[in-house]
Amino acid sequence: MRTSEETRAKAREAALAKIARSREVAREKQYLGVWTLFYKEILRFWTIAGQTVISPVITTMLYFLVFGYSLGDRLQEIQGVPYMDFLVPGLVMLALITNAYINSAFSLFITKVHGTIVDLLVTPLTYVQFLSAYVAAAVVRAMLIGTIIWLVAWLMGASPFYSVPIALAFMMLTSTAFAFGGVVVAILAEDFDHINLFPSFLITPLTFLGGVFYSIGMLPDFWRSVSLFNPVLYMVNGVRYGMVGVSDVPLWQGALLLVGLNVLFGALALWLLKTGKKLRD
Repeated sequence: MRTSEETRAKAREAALAKIARSREVAREKQYLGVWTLFYKEILRFWTIAGQTVISPVITTMLYFLVFGYSLGDRLQEIQGVPYMDFLVPGLVMLALITNAYINSAFSLFITKVHGTIVDLLVTPLTYVQFLSAYVAAAVVRAMLIGTIIWLVAWLMGASPFYSVPIALAFMMLTSTAFAFGGVVVAILAEDFDHINLFPSFLITPLTFLGGVFYSIGMLPDFWRSVSLFNPVLYMVNGVRYGMVGVSDVPLWQGALLLVGLNVLFGALALWLLKTGKKLRD
């Protein structure tokens, strides 16, 4: 009797161990799948780095040369900071926001156009893992470009290193938020015009009016009050504080805004993936 019970107990233990092992193997395969998708997205923009990395760096540095040297002699300082130093955080954010959005939006939308999105959705990857791979690749591209611009500006004479951890934290939160936003737009978009609509009529105007080239303290009272409703203003000033130690708005407001945007866009992107809206049609 005891031998029979021991045999059944060992059989149960063996079965449970087999189930645990199979689950562990499945998790390992999922992690490998996430890494593969992430790596594929990195290769996608890196193989054409001349267009995806070098081109935006050159374009942004032209802004630095034109505005830094043309206006720098006239403005001299803003809030006690040399104008060239003051300009760097805004230009970094300009490139960061644009490239984080473009990478995730265009990459995911292209898979919709080619029909390969269905192949990805039927893999064992969870929706969170699928979303993480796309967003992480977009963040890598944005942070890479932003960091290169930051370092090139330093080599050209700027000194934007007041608090590197704060600057990097705001850069990371901002690029993640706009990478999530790119996924949302890619899912809802029906053609490439819809993808371009968001940066052309929302991101670019908000960025240029978000204190990239100036301090809102230089504006009349009415426009200064209007500027406070621009979310990009808080992102730019968060990075500006990290780089040069000045900000037009409290730092905690920018941090809170970015956390909220990440939660909102992330939850919306995940919900759209789960519902399959405009993905399985």
